[in-house]
Amino acid sequence: MIEILKILFTMPFLLYACYTDLKERRVSNRLWKYMLASGSVFVIYDVYTGGIPYLKSLIFSGVIVFVSIYILFQLGAFGGGDAKGLIVLSILFPLYPVFLLSEELYPLLGLPPVGLFAFTVLENALLVTTLVPLGMFCYNALHFSPEMLKKPLYMFIGYRTEVSSLKRKEHLALLEKFELDENGIVIRKFARTGLDFDANLKPELGEYVKKGLIEKEVWVTPGLPFMLSITAGFITAVVFGDLIFYAVFSFLGV
Repeated sequence: MIEILKILFTMPFLLYACYTDLKERRVSNRLWKYMLASGSVFVIYDVYTGGIPYLKSLIFSGVIVFVSIYILFQLGAFGGGDAKGLIVLSILFPLYPVFLLSEELYPLLGLPPVGLFAFTVLENALLVTTLVPLGMFCYNALHFSPEMLKKPLYMFIGYRTEVSSLKRKEHLALLEKFELDENGIVIRKFARTGLDFDANLKPELGEYVKKGLIEKEVWVTPGLPFMLSITAGFITAVVFGDLIFYAVFSFLGV
């Protein structure tokens, strides 16, 4: 019962984090502080009922996840808000949540060999993120235009939109750099991480279109916030378990 209460307690915080990440592309540190402070009731209860073994699990989970997430954050794998959210989850759930609901034992796929719940959330989040290119491709297929065939791989990471509409849109990044050479020809280069509109070439793009140097539409990428993937990873970890572990072992027939 306590695990179900902890899950129900956690979900509003994750959903609000998704909302702010979508709207502002950032998650306030105060959200995680409030979540940890109010969730400390569960931590105290679990330590009281679980004793020294639970306290050891709490310390182990907190330290291992903190060090691992900090390294990944320094490598630029995700943002600070995402990292802090995973660290708080490691404290609230040092042991994998197992519970019985409607005569079904969760997670449905069983416990993963590595019982660090925050790692399973991260693994599932990464798996969900890999599905984004497929969804992007399907979107482009439904809005197909012959110009897409010039850059078919872009269909997996972005979509085309009119230059004139860019000022009305937020949280988009250009997939290409546009550089004017000495002959007055615009050279296009792939921008691996995307170029933010506020800092790169938005005024020039309109001029290029007026002069006929580029098409009216350019490739952009929405850069979906990772907090959405973390929340999806949390839900799938609670309900199903470690999806990557299960998929690998199913493939190997183990």
